Amino acid sequence: MSPVNSLGTPTASARLRDRSFWLDSLADGPSRAALDGDQQVDVAIVGGGTTGLWAAHYLLTADPSLRVLIIEATEVGFGASGRNGGWCVGELAAGPERIEAAAGNAAARQMLRALFDTVDDVGRVCADLGIDCHYTKGGTIRLARNGAHLARLRDEVEHLHTRFGLDDDDIRLLGADEARTHLAATSVIGGAFFAHTAALHPARLVRSLADAVERAGATIVEHTRAISIAPGAVTTDRGTVRADMIVRATEGYTSDLDGHARSMAPLYSLMVVTDPIPADVWAEIGLGRRQTFDDGRHLVIYGQRTADDRIAFGGRGARYPFASRINPNIEMSSRVHDRITAALRELLPQLSDVGITHRWGGVLGIPRDWFPSVGIDRSAGIAWAGGYVGEGVAASHLGGRTVADLIAGVDTPRTELPWVGHRSRTWEPEPLRWMAINGALVGMEIGDRSEARRGRSSRLAGTLERLIRR
Repeated sequence: MSPVNSLGTPTASARLRDRSFWLDSLADGPSRAALDGDQQVDVAIVGGGTTGLWAAHYLLTADPSLRVLIIEATEVGFGASGRNGGWCVGELAAGPERIEAAAGNAAARQMLRALFDTVDDVGRVCADLGIDCHYTKGGTIRLARNGAHLARLRDEVEHLHTRFGLDDDDIRLLGADEARTHLAATSVIGGAFFAHTAALHPARLVRSLADAVERAGATIVEHTRAISIAPGAVTTDRGTVRADMIVRATEGYTSDLDGHARSMAPLYSLMVVTDPIPADVWAEIGLGRRQTFDDGRHLVIYGQRTADDRIAFGGRGARYPFASRINPNIEMSSRVHDRITAALRELLPQLSDVGITHRWGGVLGIPRDWFPSVGIDRSAGIAWAGGYVGEGVAASHLGGRTVADLIAGVDTPRTELPWVGHRSRTWEPEPLRWMAINGALVGMEIGDRSEARRGRSSRLAGTLERLIRR
């Protein structure tokens, strides 16, 4: 464990580590036992991330007598819940257009507002439960750093206003000077400010939430790998759990379950974090309200100012491994991490002398149409939520809460949302899946370089991005 400061985060003297900064910043969690043979419960939840934990929280809030068992393959928060960028953001990667095409304009508007409200709900519930996850709702600054970025941002804001009823209180265009007051990055020619985002410490959230559901009566077993889910039973490597209702909350690890190899593609997102940044440098950079930030490139980048004054910064670009095999080596120091570090220093040259302490990564769960799903098959006794495509901190709260509503059989505004009951088709068999995903990643890289050089939108990158999301 690295030396830590009063906020419980590694100090500047920590050596470079190939481990999630968020997890590394916490003391070791409780040592939970593995499953010890067969068990019978009311609800078995497969996956010890925020989706499963929020589902358990709301189930036990409604009925404290329920026997709820959470089955985790490694340790609580091991997956995306303990490794993500800490953006509690009120949006989905699918975008309102995809939701509108599937369910209509009114449903898309309803989904947007539910996500916006969820960002506030996470902060409120964490306060109620005494969870100090460094939650700060500062919004997101989206930078336009070339003409292609600016054109897409203008189109997006106008479209959200005119088509989906948003206004400047939700998202608004910024001129170059105003955008730079949020974040003094290089080459800024404009931007947009999106209000419905909070920055937080994801590992503090998931670890504290696990403690809260245990206090409420749930049992968590770790180091217990679920092999298959069938009506009434979860088969694990340490016994069979029989349950009236089973919740699949496995996100990027769904492909490890028998029969789900093509349900969700695991795609890597990688991150770095800096040493704490001096106050005089922060005065120059900005982010005084802990705004999260990104720019308009196709291969997404994302960052936040942490509570102890670092920048946690990540990006896409790591190649998809053949046959959805999860390869821990990709998560460690790599050339993609080097590119992410270079992108951060190019964006903010004020950080040229600031060190990097951690490099890590994790897998996102990507459904074939990039459309997350929440649902229940009552005849089989199986419910599910996931497919957030890297935007799951807020969505997992809404998804877990909705699963609890569905299991309880109560009708709420959440159970009417358009992702309830949505079914994505499966991914193509290999090698088509490998060729399509990695071809799109390469094409978007090429497109981003072209746009940075020429300032005009890349038709290739846009086409590939649309094809991979069909």
